[in-house]
Amino acid sequence: MASVVFYFELHQPWRLRRYSVFDTDPFYFDSEANAGILRKVADKCYRPTTAKLLDLVRRHDRRFRVSFSVSGTALKQLEEWAPDVLDTLRRLVDTGACELLDETSHHSLAFLFSRREFDEQVALHRAEVARLFNGYAPRAFRNTELIFNNELAGHVAWMGHYQAMVCEGVDRLLAGRSPNYVYAPPAHATPAGHSPVRLLLKNYRLSDDIAFRFSDRNWKEWPLDAHRFAKWVNQINGDGYLCNLFMDYETFGEHQWASTGIFEFLDALPGAIFDANPGQNGFLTVSEAAAAHRPVGEYSTEQFISWADTERDLSAWLGNPLQDNAIAQLYEIEPAVRDRHAAGDPWILEDWRKLTTSDHFYYMCTKYWADGDVHKYFSPYDSPYDAYINFMNVLDNLRSRAGA
Repeated sequence: MASVVFYFELHQPWRLRRYSVFDTDPFYFDSEANAGILRKVADKCYRPTTAKLLDLVRRHDRRFRVSFSVSGTALKQLEEWAPDVLDTLRRLVDTGACELLDETSHHSLAFLFSRREFDEQVALHRAEVARLFNGYAPRAFRNTELIFNNELAGHVAWMGHYQAMVCEGVDRLLAGRSPNYVYAPPAHATPAGHSPVRLLLKNYRLSDDIAFRFSDRNWKEWPLDAHRFAKWVNQINGDGYLCNLFMDYETFGEHQWASTGIFEFLDALPGAIFDANPGQNGFLTVSEAAAAHRPVGEYSTEQFISWADTERDLSAWLGNPLQDNAIAQLYEIEPAVRDRHAAGDPWILEDWRKLTTSDHFYYMCTKYWADGDVHKYFSPYDSPYDAYINFMNVLDNLRSRAGA
């Protein structure tokens, strides 16, 4: 049997307003732009896709199952500017066919720079999910951008809440093995007295067929229909038992516009999966998949991996002088920010946390900018250098507030 594990990441950052060296006010974020983008994406993706998923769960008697992680920054924006989307998502979770995963509240790289901040952001996210979803307590975890290594796997096990994690299926780590099984971190990674988390690895080839290639008219498989895709999933039988389809939620309607047929594809996919191998193929949530299958081996990496770019490493956010300088200075002032917050500035810690969001450093990436790739698509700036200058202007003001 082959079970599809559909996992979606729903995230929106707090984008900065244009902030010059002459600005002195502590209002850093562009509320008008953030509200406008959230409402636009809600219209194109969040409303129609969530309604479609709810319909598919009901139509297929909950045999169709999905998993989400929703960043804390996105939860706040949905609550403020699109509460109806939260209501629909809540109804989807209430069916029992939709699982929510935990992550950092501010979609940050905190694990790399501050374990205290990482733990606090995970706790904040867990509290937000409980508040907004009737006490829901996630059992699976995803780190920002699927960033992962053995040390993180051990730390998440130590936290005690989670039985499973999602991460990228990187070819060089799999070394010819299939991503379509459950794996475990090496035994030495898990602290004594704790159970190791089980690892679900993204099948990036089939995920990217939907997330990136679906509307590409130069792709030899275009146009892709649900029945052909279901046959590819069915071919996993004999070399695995999971098809882990992990992608941005904005794939539906935002990255792949409605005119591409992406919603018709999604509507037909569950039935096609069931029909391709009746009584065998189906859908599982992340935790269900991890519980249903024992790990077949170790998935081990001391170096950090991610789901970004062809390198599958940290170079989308770190590695060039702009990124490294910005993030080093950001975490350098963390102690002063905390002290100032304790001394009576109620907003400074939250302002600082919004700057930890990984998107700010993604905008500073110079790897492929000249080629007009996905980095340029997502950036609100004219260049990575503009992103860096604007970020540092804000950070300098925050540093002054903190007395650092």
